[in-house]
Amino acid sequence: MYYTIEVAGLKRDLPLCPISDKLNIAAFVLFGDVELTERCAEKLYELAPEHDVMITAESKGIPLIHAMCRMSGKNRYILARKSVKLYMRDVVKCDTQSITTAQAQTLYIDGDDAEFMKGKRVLIVDDVISTGGSLLSLENLVSQAGGTIVGKMAILAEGDAIDRQDITYLAPLPLFDKDGNAI
Repeated sequence: MYYTIEVAGLKRDLPLCPISDKLNIAAFVLFGDVELTERCAEKLYELAPEHDVMITAESKGIPLIHAMCRMSGKNRYILARKSVKLYMRDVVKCDTQSITTAQAQTLYIDGDDAEFMKGKRVLIVDDVISTGGSLLSLENLVSQAGGTIVGKMAILAEGDAIDRQDITYLAPLPLFDKDGNAI
């Protein structure tokens, strides 16, 4: 089963993937799709508020934020990692739960990245916002670092996130029942 979506002027067939015995999600994967990544980055960047730095979680949003950062002319973005790396010092962390991850996760940023965000206007970028768990964790990390969130953006808003007024997105993405019907 597939769901055909049109976003940023491009059509893609997304495979439906079960996340429970009653619920499917459409798998939206930027990795490897340069045309889709670049086009979505352009469209989102056109809608972006003034900002000093962007942040995303270690996810499929990485190629998106990379392209948006390149368009901005800035040479740095912040990546909230899913594990602490040996080079990270004075780590700032926050727990999260995502619809696409079976268990709770923790997101981490390096102390230097936290210091870099301090007092800056921060734009949160993601590929898909669904339950808002990852988004909430990114907001928490920005707050802990002393940054000011000026916007929250994603390519797609999924399920209940479609009705959120605090995010900017390019297209809605429904959830699906076990038979592949949009709900």
